[in-house]
Amino acid sequence: MVKYADGPTMEVEVEVGVSAAVIWPLISDIDMPARFSEEFQGAEWIDGAGPAIGSRFRGRNRRPVVGEWTTECTVVDYEPERTFGWVVGDVDNVLASWRFDLEQDGERTRLRMSARMGPGPSGITAAIEARPDREDDIIDRRLGEWRSNMTATVEGIKASVESA
Repeated sequence: MVKYADGPTMEVEVEVGVSAAVIWPLISDIDMPARFSEEFQGAEWIDGAGPAIGSRFRGRNRRPVVGEWTTECTVVDYEPERTFGWVVGDVDNVLASWRFDLEQDGERTRLRMSARMGPGPSGITAAIEARPDREDDIIDRRLGEWRSNMTATVEGIKASVESA
């Protein structure tokens, strides 16, 4: 049985026929996933910052069941042409962690997008508290939504850079 307290994760990846240098500008653009995701609607840097460890941005999201909401995120991993990662919520009370990784292999690059729930309470916490007997189903459904949007994002990036 999957428990929220265990920090459920999701990971998707694709092999892309271009170098990491070509992919990097897309994955380090915080607004880019909005081009492909049904849930993520866009983001902007707070105080005009840009991608660097400690920089913060505000993301906008929408789900039919929940409506619209915003989150504040902090960049926690930043290594050009390799890794771009951020946490949602306070860095001391993380609601979710998100990350892109690039692995160069000759002229090809493995693009990986991963995410982890918690450990802090997030949007599904109330649903789990209301139906603790359905926690596994609630988490499984949410991970399925993540998988769908994450797959659309990495496949969208692949199509964008390979067709350019």
